[in-house]
Amino acid sequence: MSDIKLAPGITPAGKSQTPTVWNILGHTYYEKSNCGTSFSFETFDPPGTFVPPHIHPTQDEFIYMLEGTFDLYLDGQWVKASAGDLVRMPMGLPHGYYNRTDKPTRALFWVSPSRRLKELFELLHNMTDPEEVVRVSAAHEVDFLPPGSVPGA
Repeated sequence: MSDIKLAPGITPAGKSQTPTVWNILGHTYYEKSNCGTSFSFETFDPPGTFVPPHIHPTQDEFIYMLEGTFDLYLDGQWVKASAGDLVRMPMGLPHGYYNRTDKPTRALFWVSPSRRLKELFELLHNMTDPEEVVRVSAAHEVDFLPPGSVPGA
């Protein structure tokens, strides 16, 4: 686990705690906090954006919905999460999220422990090749399911 300690303070909505803002395949990610035990980020997800089904083998992940609705693939089922909902995704559980609406979605995500997710975001920033995203992600403890393996994805 990382030695990074949690810094006290407030990170405003739509802002990062550092100058870091990541653009990853159409999504905008704002770093909210980072320490050894957790990493959190706010997302802005325009209509039509998605993160296909994947697994975090070493992290629990959570989504707190701020605005809009996600269609989620969660534990072999399709479900919806809307503003005010908390999504719990235990480590090893296949999951993916999709904004299939005509409005942007905002959510607060966090993982515990932080592991290498921030490092992964730094590498994926402005990357445009989905195959390279999958390759780099696998080297940073995020494993995407093969295309076509999830009905409705």
